Amino acid sequence: MKGYSVPECVTGKPLVIGGSEGRIEATSRGVVLCVKETTQRLGMKLKGATVVVQGFGTVGWNAAKIAHDLGCRIVAVSDSQGGVCCEKGLNPYKVRAHKAKTGSIIGYERCSGVTNEELLELECDVLIPAALENQITATNATEIRARIVAEAANGPTTAKADEILREKGVVVIPDILANAGGVTVSYLEWVQNLERDHWSLEEVNRKLADKMLTAFNDIYKQAKEEESDMRTVALGRGIGRVGEAMKTLGIWP
Repeated sequence: MKGYSVPECVTGKPLVIGGSEGRIEATSRGVVLCVKETTQRLGMKLKGATVVVQGFGTVGWNAAKIAHDLGCRIVAVSDSQGGVCCEKGLNPYKVRAHKAKTGSIIGYERCSGVTNEELLELECDVLIPAALENQITATNATEIRARIVAEAANGPTTAKADEILREKGVVVIPDILANAGGVTVSYLEWVQNLERDHWSLEEVNRKLADKMLTAFNDIYKQAKEEESDMRTVALGRGIGRVGEAMKTLGIWP
């Protein structure tokens, strides 16, 4: 067999074949970065903020862990089988160990059980839907009691629910912005591979933060200026960039 390595053609690789540090938790880290910026804009303290996470897979678990490490109080989490709630806060590391041992987070010590539907309606500062799409709908949006909804999942909020949340004054950090950390670090992996380089975790996280915060600040500022919401602005900016590129490039891809 003959040939040569082209590691940049695929991202999300294991470290041993050219993957990037920080890729596994990149989506979650981006979500929490956006949450942190939003709390600052709203005059809220991140430390001690109550957080509810729907979904305890790679994204949900890492989001809970990172938020916990920053001083947030994780009051409820769930997986596909159901959820657990503890007003005093729970340790996501221990919840993960419990799930690894039993196969589910259900039954975690000193917590009450909740359904995934009930979990979404718990009173909290930050709700992070990190499971399936269409979880917040016109049916339950009026019952959402979070101040911030950070969409770690793709499409967890329906269009009608979006309108209801906006009328209620809930700040929604849209999926196209909030969960962009994963594809951002995939881009950083591509750059590293092109340069045949490997960056430290600290450098990757710093570059991720730079890109996420730049995007967040631009979108938040425009939404305020136009009295719009971040989803509309984010989608508009994305479509605008594609349109401008097509107009500039003409027939060339």
